[in-house]
Amino acid sequence: MAQGKTRDLDGMLVALVGGTGFFGAHLAQEVLARGARLRVCSRHPERAFRVKPLGILGQVQTVAVDVLKPHTVAVALSGVDAVVNLVGAFSGDLNALQGSGVGRLAQAAKDAGAKAFVHISALGADAASDVPYARTKAEGEAAVLAAFPNATILRPSILFGEDDKFLNMFGNLVSTLPIVPVFGPQAKLQPVFVDDAAEAVGNALANGEVHGGKAYEVAGPEVITMGELNRRIAKAAGRSPMFADLPDAVSGAIASLTGWLPGAPITTDQWKLLVAGNVASGALPGIEALGVSPRPLGLFLDRWMTRYRKFGRFGVKAKAVHT
Repeated sequence: MAQGKTRDLDGMLVALVGGTGFFGAHLAQEVLARGARLRVCSRHPERAFRVKPLGILGQVQTVAVDVLKPHTVAVALSGVDAVVNLVGAFSGDLNALQGSGVGRLAQAAKDAGAKAFVHISALGADAASDVPYARTKAEGEAAVLAAFPNATILRPSILFGEDDKFLNMFGNLVSTLPIVPVFGPQAKLQPVFVDDAAEAVGNALANGEVHGGKAYEVAGPEVITMGELNRRIAKAAGRSPMFADLPDAVSGAIASLTGWLPGAPITTDQWKLLVAGNVASGALPGIEALGVSPRPLGLFLDRWMTRYRKFGRFGVKAKAVHT
């Protein structure tokens, strides 16, 4: 359990719907450290093995839930004080999973007597987008607020952490490939540390009277390009691959021609989201308005990339990285 946390969620029963993933595990630690009881709701509750040891005996429950089956949701949310919806997807029935169908989840939370509902959306949510992911994220926000007007909407940027699948994917690439292709090298990102995002959710839950009915952009303190990110990761890992910055026309063609294949490097929709960028618009209050001072990527990168050095922690970082 994290140390030094204010126990402002003491005694509350918080349900994390879709809580067995990367963000869910970090958020679980946050709310448990603040004194909450936790109910992890997922189609695969057995994947909550990381979460169970974080609480004391009886503090963590796991429940099998399928958000596409309302009767399972009603049972899972019985008696809860607060709900956090973490369900999201890039494929499948997006309208039901993260679009208008999310209104049913918010309504079930309201019917169960929950006093707070935090919905995790995404930067770039846009009801007018031709990308189903972005469009349904916006539709989900509207559906949640229609059913639960006092809900808090959080739009996080890309989440990074020591155990993520984002930095570690690039770390693996720079440590194994002599030439690393970079899609959208000028695309701008504003990644946010996963524990800072978790703290933002915790603050929203603890101060529902302040944050309820509002939306926030949850992004980190620095904007970096995809090209810069790749080079910073390589430097931290002590690797010196050649980087091939792909022109947008080439990247778009690769996405169009191969994106439908299993294991494709990038799909057409992912490409569209990438070139659009993933930075805060400034139209909504940011993570600071939730009482969080976000930490920069550079604070952690050298330590986390040690595993990708040639000799691990005994390796010496390269002095230069080819561009």
